[in-house]
Amino acid sequence: MKSMLSAISNALCRVTGRKVAGTVVASRSYADFTPRVTFDIKKCDLHGLEVGPPLKAELTRAQGLEYYRTMQTVRRMELKADQLYKQKIIRGFCHLYDGQEACAAGIEAAINLSDHLITAYRAHGYTFTRGVSVKEIMAELTGRKGGVAKGKGGSMHMYAPHFYGGNGIVGAQVPLGAGVALACRYQGNDQICVSLYGDGAANQGQIFETFNMAALWKLPCIFVCENNKYGMGTSVERASASTDYYKRGDFIPGIRVDGMDVLCVREATKFAADHCRSGKGPILMELQTYRYHGHSMSDPGVSYRTREEIQEVRSRSDPIFMLKERMLSNNMASVDEFKEMDTAIRQEVEEAAQFAMSDLEPPLEDLCNHIFANNPPLDVRGTNQWSTLKSIS
Repeated sequence: MKSMLSAISNALCRVTGRKVAGTVVASRSYADFTPRVTFDIKKCDLHGLEVGPPLKAELTRAQGLEYYRTMQTVRRMELKADQLYKQKIIRGFCHLYDGQEACAAGIEAAINLSDHLITAYRAHGYTFTRGVSVKEIMAELTGRKGGVAKGKGGSMHMYAPHFYGGNGIVGAQVPLGAGVALACRYQGNDQICVSLYGDGAANQGQIFETFNMAALWKLPCIFVCENNKYGMGTSVERASASTDYYKRGDFIPGIRVDGMDVLCVREATKFAADHCRSGKGPILMELQTYRYHGHSMSDPGVSYRTREEIQEVRSRSDPIFMLKERMLSNNMASVDEFKEMDTAIRQEVEEAAQFAMSDLEPPLEDLCNHIFANNPPLDVRGTNQWSTLKSIS
């Protein structure tokens, strides 16, 4: 709350030029900034389509600041998770999303909160964009009762309305996503499902079976392959006979997108969503992206790639830096504005981390909760040690 009030005060100070908390900031009206700019964006590669997403994208000042805040919050949250994991405060599996922020931010900017999304185990970013607070995410990572899954899900199993995780089995979320899309079509609610998987899961048989059913039934599903170049420690060239993942749907149209540019991702997702809502069936998107961390926290990430490679991607196509430079070079925001936002985000993440370390762990009495929709219908042999515990949902 304090950080929010501080940000508001600083924003008022920029507009009025008045002294706030003992500091004088030069007066600069929001009218001084460019309210909207149209940018050229990279052309998408197409499969089975005559026309693809547009080559230009309009960005308003408000949208740019929102996208920056989203991506920077995910970045700071993941870096804090890295720190807490190395301190052994976060345990178990932990897959970080830094580097890929434009994918989550761009997709969310193009769909509705009433639409559905399901992903794999690298889920922290999508958990945030689907509306879960940093505080609840961090508390879930540390296994505390204030976490989004009451401390019983951990890194890979976080959920929110219309967000189905966070799935630990490689590729298993893809057919589940098609099932959600089937429900959307059955109910006729004009909603779609975004079903995400990585390049490491792209060769799974269940994915191709899902493509077949989705095409037969014209399901409103966007299949998204987040190609971050490595499946665990194996490069895509060593793992796949064809690395054109956007063509893998064969009879399903596909597009290959610059996944490091939030505007490219947004425009491509809008195009894909319109395709699905119009009754044309599923579409496949390959987002070419990159993760800065290793596959998981147990992977240093430099045994199968060089530090120079990682640094080159950071310096050439970091999604947060690219958006910031676009806005600064077109007078859509000021350097001070970004600094203030960065400070507020750091404080928000730090406060969330403090809560995640001080909150209580879930008590034993909660162990059997949220398993059944109501009380178990019968006694199960071998579970007598839990007979005093009830399942509450």
